[in-house]
Amino acid sequence: MRYIFIVFLLLTFCTVRAQNDSIPSRTNASLQKKIDSVGGLPSGKKKNGKEERTVTIADYRIINSARDTTFVDTTLTIKKEYRYNFLRRDDFELMPFSNIGQPYNSLGVNFENTSLYPRLGAVGRHFGYFEEEDVFYYNVPTPMTELFFKTTLEQGQLLDALLTFNMTPRLNIALAYKGFRSLGKYQFDQAESGSFRTSFNYRTRNNRYWVRGHYVSQDIETEENGGLLERELQFESGVDEFLDRSRIDVIYTNADNRILGKRYFLDHQYNVVRPRKDSLQTRSTLLAIGHKFSYESKFYQFNQSSANDTFGEAFVTPILDRATLKTTYHQVSANFSNKLLGSLSGNLNFYNYQYFFNSQVITADQTIQNRLAGNEIALGADYKNTFGKLVLDGSLRYNLSGDLTGTLFDGSATYRINENNSAWAAIHGSSRAPNFNFLLYQSEYENFNWQNTGLFEKQQVQTVTFGLDSKFFGNLEAKYSAIDNYTYFGIDGSITEEAIETGLENAFVRPFQDNTTINHLKVKCNKEFRYKKWALNNTIMYQNVTQEDQVLNVPDFVTRNTLYFSSDVFKKAMYLQTGVTFKYFTSYNMNGYHPLLGEFYTQNNEAFGAFPLIDFFINAKVRQTRIYLKAEHLNTIWTQEYNYYAAPDYPYRDFVIRFGLVWNLFS
Repeated sequence: MRYIFIVFLLLTFCTVRAQNDSIPSRTNASLQKKIDSVGGLPSGKKKNGKEERTVTIADYRIINSARDTTFVDTTLTIKKEYRYNFLRRDDFELMPFSNIGQPYNSLGVNFENTSLYPRLGAVGRHFGYFEEEDVFYYNVPTPMTELFFKTTLEQGQLLDALLTFNMTPRLNIALAYKGFRSLGKYQFDQAESGSFRTSFNYRTRNNRYWVRGHYVSQDIETEENGGLLERELQFESGVDEFLDRSRIDVIYTNADNRILGKRYFLDHQYNVVRPRKDSLQTRSTLLAIGHKFSYESKFYQFNQSSANDTFGEAFVTPILDRATLKTTYHQVSANFSNKLLGSLSGNLNFYNYQYFFNSQVITADQTIQNRLAGNEIALGADYKNTFGKLVLDGSLRYNLSGDLTGTLFDGSATYRINENNSAWAAIHGSSRAPNFNFLLYQSEYENFNWQNTGLFEKQQVQTVTFGLDSKFFGNLEAKYSAIDNYTYFGIDGSITEEAIETGLENAFVRPFQDNTTINHLKVKCNKEFRYKKWALNNTIMYQNVTQEDQVLNVPDFVTRNTLYFSSDVFKKAMYLQTGVTFKYFTSYNMNGYHPLLGEFYTQNNEAFGAFPLIDFFINAKVRQTRIYLKAEHLNTIWTQEYNYYAAPDYPYRDFVIRFGLVWNLFS
């Protein structure tokens, strides 16, 4: 990984030097002034009879997979504090493990399917994996670099570096690499990964044709220790000897897993009828045809040098389990839009999948095949329009042939009441097969071989959401979901209490499907109160589940409250933000983690939670650099109760001080 990073830095340096030769020279002071001016573009200035436009931060554009555009944000806010983590997004509804790059348990659940097709599985190991929607495209007037750095837990660092530049005003290229290594505090808990991303977007001079694409290669490797062997004696007791967590015994020290994926993506469109503007500056009709292509190859692998009794008997050793998924996706679309009718597109979708293992498994009861393969064809339509203060948005996919999917529908309406208030509502409906590892799985361990094709029905989800974004009331969201044929991993009912007490429940984890309807209600509110330079930011979530069997477990309440102070210091040379964050969730039957499958499973034997998480932070902004310092889980300094777990047998991290920065450089 170090060699890739060195090459990347050299490429960054050379590209910036080359780009600097082709742009007008500007002093650092004038550039800083222009970069700091956030908002609308100022009016142009006359120079030598020509009109020039001042460059502002709004010119450094970021485009997501849905073609929505924002610009680079160099401010320091409390939301930036919440997103300054391994995932680089707010993890309010997640509970991290002790080491970074490890799984996150769920404190809140969302059932909307963002994809029409099932995924590989090993969901617990996909945190930090860059999906198609996680890759961004850029358009910048000058080269821009963003460096994200944060310390990890023992012997390692986390770095996410981005370089983007325009070769011409219409062609942009972006290069990015995210790599980290963290040894962790416990034995055999190391995690590391390397993710290379590159994207481009191009538009012809006459705006007839545009194209964008990306390539991603990522490798995520983690050691698996199975959790604590004697947690009550060595962890919960608080004995001084075991405050050095490396002395605590773990279940095994000879296993690891790995996810490796590569994806090629291309999206392009040709405008048959170009949009023009008349004398009233209104947009005329657009008629276009488009094509989207994606090819991804991914595998999940679990290795163990010798078998462990917690998983039962093994056919052979060493354990070398590997599941591979290769997918090819094509979408052909026709797009029509004008000012009156809005934007309407129809599309035809083709999906080819190959999910396979290296050999068949033949037992006394059945023969388990080694491959699922086929083609899926679906029709789709998308619509968006604005009627004054009302914005409508909808998307529909309907499967014509294939066994994996049924339908996917999303619709939303947003109404802007006034400048400070807007209300919105959304509906979602989907029907698709569970992830591939529910349908077919093979392992060297005898208990982890199954084939459920033809046995499991498609999981169906219906969701209704209402929201209010108000300057006075805050952000309110209420979501109701009804789930049929809910598919989950759980403990086989044949397991005995003695087996559970001896830690053998891992050998009895199986895929199940609940044939009843599960109802889930989630209400979430965020509101900040301010007084002069002080602020109190509050996020509260309530959840309620109605079900016949106890298969979906979530905490009733989750709260996060941050009291912080913000001010300019040192004659406004630095902007300082410091405060304390308190997070708490009620006790519940927290999902267990299964290291062989890389999945979380439902368990109803133990309840965890009802412990506070207190963090103290000092953040600062100097020009375009944001500096972060945090004392995490501060209350473990004085606590007498060591009962904080992220999953059964997997404790949350102890007190630790970490620091880092986010630095934007504009050439």
